[in-house]
Amino acid sequence: MLAFRITRSSGFGNAHGSSAMDHLHPDACGKSSCVKGGIAVMFYTSLYLLAFSMGGVRGSLTAFGADQFDEKNPREAKALASFFNWLLLSSTTGSIIGVTGVVWISTQKAWHWGFLIITIASSIGFLTLALGKPFYRIKTPGQSPISRIAQVIVVAFKNRKLPLLESHEELYEVYEDATIEKIAHTNQMRFLDKASILQENIEPQPWKVCTVTQVEEVKILTRMLPILASTIIMNTCLAQLQTFSVQQGNVMNLKLGSFTVPAPSIPVIPLLFLSILIPMYEFFFVPFARKITHHPSGVTQLQRVGVGLVLSSISMAIAGIVEVKRRDQGRKDPSRPISLFWLSFQYAIFGIADMFTLVGLLEFFYREAPATMKSLSTSFTYLSMSLGYFLSTVFVDVINAVTKRITPSKQGWLHGLDLNQNNLNLFYWFLAILSCLNFFNFLYWASWYKYKSEDTYLKLNLKVIKNNGERKQDEGEKKNGSGQDMKAKAKESSQTSEANTEGPSSSDETDDGRNSREWKHR
Repeated sequence: MLAFRITRSSGFGNAHGSSAMDHLHPDACGKSSCVKGGIAVMFYTSLYLLAFSMGGVRGSLTAFGADQFDEKNPREAKALASFFNWLLLSSTTGSIIGVTGVVWISTQKAWHWGFLIITIASSIGFLTLALGKPFYRIKTPGQSPISRIAQVIVVAFKNRKLPLLESHEELYEVYEDATIEKIAHTNQMRFLDKASILQENIEPQPWKVCTVTQVEEVKILTRMLPILASTIIMNTCLAQLQTFSVQQGNVMNLKLGSFTVPAPSIPVIPLLFLSILIPMYEFFFVPFARKITHHPSGVTQLQRVGVGLVLSSISMAIAGIVEVKRRDQGRKDPSRPISLFWLSFQYAIFGIADMFTLVGLLEFFYREAPATMKSLSTSFTYLSMSLGYFLSTVFVDVINAVTKRITPSKQGWLHGLDLNQNNLNLFYWFLAILSCLNFFNFLYWASWYKYKSEDTYLKLNLKVIKNNGERKQDEGEKKNGSGQDMKAKAKESSQTSEANTEGPSSSDETDDGRNSREWKHR
């Protein structure tokens, strides 16, 4: 993670250098892109470094922070649930500073000063993380999760013609290895169980047979994929609000009292709501819900995600209503546009939705993931966000192409740059309907999903400890037995020597005496 932090600081440093030096600015050419040659190399290098480091930091930071808590300790389990809320609050606070202070400096002073501030902040974050290294709980890296997944798929395919065993107790498992948390067998996706069938005359080796735990790891990740897919639409809605809200703000009254809000700072509205709602959720809702549900997080992770999906659909419906009001006023009297305050309604609801869904997903993917795949699974949250943003671009192009053909005006809903001549409200309502349908899709997969059974996990891992203890006890008994045998032989040798020197010879020994000594040796 430190390496990704260094890469991130380097990316921002390159961006600052290319924006601060005039000879690194491209000459105007009248085209959409005028970047070429060495300027293009430095520009795209900065972008790729930032994208690469952002993926690495987001993928590892959440799992690393959560690793500092022991899930089996009730007190730390509650702290773990709070950690995800405070993680969201810290990132929200940073975003607020970015879209307000940094944006103001970039627009009012100079563009490169904004990159310099971010570079310094990123470097301070790296130093803070590095200085805390002696105090962290650092888990030893194990086998690559990608290779473990590949092994299950390959072996299951090789054994595809084998019949399933009647009892899962006959499947291959290694209980002597206490370094890997054991996972109980489940009856879902039983075709993967064929990877755990140990055939005759085959030694248990990787790529020939997989343990039940290894197969269940793949099952868990497979069960997570529909949950992941169900949140993509919500991130698509978020992308649309963030992009079109800036365009809406450009034709709205940006004055809030005596203060004029810059259009690029409009995304601060949902961030401000989040910064207020997260502490309220943590200090009021969670303790109240814990008393009712007795769950460390107040509600389950999937319940939290479901609430967020419902609220996102409501937010998009309200966004369409607000857009109708804005457009009607813009057409009626462009000199008196409605206030930017009207956008706060949709942003407030979506802020609550984002708080529920994002934190719920992070906690869900971390808690439910196998011990060897927590970093991989927590990355699913940001994968959903990336796919949602990509899908938003696809939706805009597809909606424009389709509506251009079927509307009487032969104009797409989102054609041109003049929002007063567009039908952005219809696009928002389309997303609201799609979000509603997506919620029912989520309900199906959430009801199908099977949570990890902590009691079963505890029994399995106690079995591992018991087997290891019995094995050590057997080894100790063998050592003690061998020691006693050596003592008995030494004693026997001593008695024989004494008999030869003090007693009668063996030829003169009576039957009763011989039988008595033989019984004693037995």
